[in-house]
Amino acid sequence: MEREKFKSRIGFIFVSAGCAIGLGNVWKFPYMAGQFGGAVFIIFYLLFLLLLATPIMVCEFAVGRSSGKSTAKSFDMLSPEGTKWPRLKWLGLAGNYLLMMFYSTVAAWVIYYALHFAMGSFSGMTNSTEVTAFYTDMTSSPLTLMVWTWFVVFLGFFICSKGLQNGVEKSSTFMMTGLLIIMVLLAINSIFMDGADAGIEFYLKPDFSKVEEVGLGNIIYGAMSQSFFTLSVGMGGMSIFGSYINKKQSLMGEAILISGLDTFVAIMAGFIIIPACFAYGIEPNAGPPLIFMTLPNIFIHLPMGRLIGTAFFIFLSFAAFTTIIGVYENIISYGMDLFGWSRKKSTYINAAAMTVLVLPCIFGFNILSGVQPLGAGSTIMDAEDFIVSNNLLPLGAMVFVLFCTAKNGWGWKNFIEEADTGKGLKFPAKAKIYMTVAVPFIISAIYLKGYYDMFISKGPVLFTIWMTIAILFLLFIFITSFKGRKK
Repeated sequence: MEREKFKSRIGFIFVSAGCAIGLGNVWKFPYMAGQFGGAVFIIFYLLFLLLLATPIMVCEFAVGRSSGKSTAKSFDMLSPEGTKWPRLKWLGLAGNYLLMMFYSTVAAWVIYYALHFAMGSFSGMTNSTEVTAFYTDMTSSPLTLMVWTWFVVFLGFFICSKGLQNGVEKSSTFMMTGLLIIMVLLAINSIFMDGADAGIEFYLKPDFSKVEEVGLGNIIYGAMSQSFFTLSVGMGGMSIFGSYINKKQSLMGEAILISGLDTFVAIMAGFIIIPACFAYGIEPNAGPPLIFMTLPNIFIHLPMGRLIGTAFFIFLSFAAFTTIIGVYENIISYGMDLFGWSRKKSTYINAAAMTVLVLPCIFGFNILSGVQPLGAGSTIMDAEDFIVSNNLLPLGAMVFVLFCTAKNGWGWKNFIEEADTGKGLKFPAKAKIYMTVAVPFIISAIYLKGYYDMFISKGPVLFTIWMTIAILFLLFIFITSFKGRKK
């Protein structure tokens, strides 16, 4: 069966950027900027985006384009005979399923909020207690969450069932266009709020006194980790889109365009949220509650708040759905590449599986709320997120980097040849040592620091156990990667 291709270059860029752009751009970037010093954080973030995340994205694109397959088959096709690379593909496969097990539910929350803002459900509320009660009522109802999460699952797989061009590309282009238009309008509205000047200054003017206050190491690590996670590299999401493109353009230029679009959305999300928070005397570092509890409380007090709130959650819905469509497409491709299923058969089987797989996350807020996998106050969603964000993403990224640089992997020569094929910006050939040594070291540091932050407060015994497990996982990647050299 001939591999499907994107209809246009802009379609490829919008779909790839849409997969990277998600709710993390909208709430996590402003929250991180608020916590780590505003403009100072942004400077380091842009630096690491260029030096770390974008090169890893090129690795994924190159593996996908050269093999013409998803992660399910790309390592099998490109690995030297006798090596163990193909067994590492299961990291990417598991990551995509686990991500959608909780991300589909969060997308359902966003759509639910957009609908209720449009219906005027928030109009009669006067304080944060009522807004918080709305969120609590939503999450405590398993039926409500099931209905809306299944709606997300069915709509996402339905779009993908229409094919690459007529489903994935067409819908992502439409949603990305709508997302950008709504985002710019909302940012303009926030910038001109009374009292927003302090937020704009915090966001754009570097205040290096924040370095001493927050700590340079914390700012650097925060910027490094956010730049790494924002593009969702490591799970084969970019590899699948690489398999759908032709060889007319070099991959470095495409990766920079997609990184730039992703960054533009993150920066504009900050313009929407941070000035509004400063205008109402609210700290913009509230994390997940910022979207579902803090911001709605701001909107209900604004002139035309119902309209602004509706537009904001429609914007979030588009951001969430572009990611969902991209990852669902990756999941569908697994069935097509591994088992030779048709697109429709893979869609039906995976859609049915996902309706079951989302249930633990849904029930974790109500029926199974007593299950706290990561300690008191945690939920099943927190555990799923930890597995993906703190384990499968960094470990998967490590696999792609090592595969493209190691002598017993695909190798630097093959990687550079594929990355530089076509017109446009070339990947720096002299970056071999940097990619071979520095990038794996940075990824390892991010990975281990994530475990450190998660378990340092759990007591010395649990901390030692979990850090040992983390190190063993890391060693498994390195040992498997270098085992079975080509004769």
